[in-house]
Amino acid sequence: MQDSKNNQKKIPWPTKKAMEQIYEQNLWGGNSETYYSGSGSHDLKIVVPYINCVLGFLKSLPESVSILDLGCGDFNIGQQILPYAKKYMAVDIAENVINYNKSKFIQENLEFLCLDIAKDALPKADVVIIRQVLQHLSNKEVKMILSKLNAYKYIVLTEHLPLNNFEPNKDIISGQGIRLKKQSGLCITEEPFNFKCEKESKLLSIELGDKKGVIKTWLYQQF
Repeated sequence: MQDSKNNQKKIPWPTKKAMEQIYEQNLWGGNSETYYSGSGSHDLKIVVPYINCVLGFLKSLPESVSILDLGCGDFNIGQQILPYAKKYMAVDIAENVINYNKSKFIQENLEFLCLDIAKDALPKADVVIIRQVLQHLSNKEVKMILSKLNAYKYIVLTEHLPLNNFEPNKDIISGQGIRLKKQSGLCITEEPFNFKCEKESKLLSIELGDKKGVIKTWLYQQF
């Protein structure tokens, strides 16, 4: 019986398997020689305004900060923010992506970590960036992650939402898809999450057209 329990502990969560499979099979695009996080990380119409927005925020702070990037993916976004960080910790659940990034991006102030951000303890930092990550996760996992974010002063959160009125936070199975297919989107301040912060600011809104929704970025200040 004890061996059975130990074996169960070693089995990874389905989310980890799903995300690694997405990258291995190029389900978000790319080719067999690279890992690719999809158009949301590479389309210049999305990437350029986002980078400018985040850098504008970072430059407004009185000093350089440590950044924790939760769900860094292929690091196409992170590498452009990296020069403005005192320390940059890039986290992803997909071990294959983290190993690839470690071989490709090497800087003194950069560290890659393979963590399940719902289950594992997270490093300390001044700023958390979590860009189009929660939208892929079940409500259960989102709750687990949000419970840890009160430890961080600043949270820069980006989510892909329907353009018009919608019912927020419909539950999904963690994986490739997002709530948009259910005419829903993630709103962490709404039921069942009710995330509380000292200050909330909308930083950016990018409409994608053709009923593809809108990508919004918020800044939450905790203390």
